[in-house]
Amino acid sequence: MLRDDEQEWATAAASLGVDAEHLLLIRQVHGTDVAVRRRGTMTAWRRPQADIIISDDPGVAIGVRVADCAPILLFDSIRQVVGAVHAGWRGTAAGAARAAIQSMRSTFGCDPSAVVAAIGPCLGACCGEMGPEVVKLFKAAGHAQADIDRWFTTGKTSRPYLDLERANRDQLVSAGVLAQNAHASGLCTKTYRDRLHSYRAEGARAGRLLAAIRVPGS
Repeated sequence: MLRDDEQEWATAAASLGVDAEHLLLIRQVHGTDVAVRRRGTMTAWRRPQADIIISDDPGVAIGVRVADCAPILLFDSIRQVVGAVHAGWRGTAAGAARAAIQSMRSTFGCDPSAVVAAIGPCLGACCGEMGPEVVKLFKAAGHAQADIDRWFTTGKTSRPYLDLERANRDQLVSAGVLAQNAHASGLCTKTYRDRLHSYRAEGARAGRLLAAIRVPGS
């Protein structure tokens, strides 16, 4: 997904078996708010402000757009519920992955141990240079020091480097997802900027990757 080009959206939607109107997106703001789409809903989708979207509606696909942030897709095959999460460093500090699992449980009765999670390409630990204020933000958010020590390392510039993928995988597991059900691509968007989109590499010119999922069976 390169830009907000209508043909690209139509092509992406078609690959998921829906039309562009039924590819539901959100207005992402680097938080933990959750948008919900329930089966049988007839009202038009208005792209609510949120960074998490969950659904049990097989008639739609849901997705998030990223360009270095971690895209996380979730599926509970027992309850037939899906989720999509946008988790940059701010969302990860706020616990977006954990909030998504908790919302799937409280809204649709999902058992976290039945959820399969996939973390897509994002800024890797190799390129995830941050300022010391980011580490302080994670501490202020209540993350254990042991977790912070595992997620941040000193990189080649002597500044803290965040392992965004690992932090989100750990949060999924702490929320009840089985470790063997939490998968990650291992691909850094900046390293593979010739094939992926990276804001760190391209700035405002960067396109966006789409991570989307749909309840099967429609």
